Amino acid sequence: MNNSIFGHLESSLNGYLADLTRRGESADPITATRIAQAELPRVVSALQAVLDEHRPDDQGRCPTCRKRLFGRAPAPCRAYLAAHLCLLVTEDDRSDTHHRGLSTA
Repeated sequence: MNNSIFGHLESSLNGYLADLTRRGESADPITATRIAQAELPRVVSALQAVLDEHRPDDQGRCPTCRKRLFGRAPAPCRAYLAAHLCLLVTEDDRSDTHHRGLSTA
């Protein structure tokens, strides 16, 4: 039963994100602004909720990602690492390309 529920949640979330991406990519500037104003705060809140669940302890380790009772939690946490790579490293790459005068398209 849990797999079925998870499957529905996963499908629904993936559909929402795909739809949001598609709408944003094909929107005119005014519609894109409306989409961003309506959806960006929700996406940011969702990401913040996930990161809050993975907040590092005093030793910089994620208690949520701990695999064994006495095992060490990964550092950096995979949730934080994935968010950083997706949001900041990609952004840095685009900024470097833009500053060198190269097109990102």
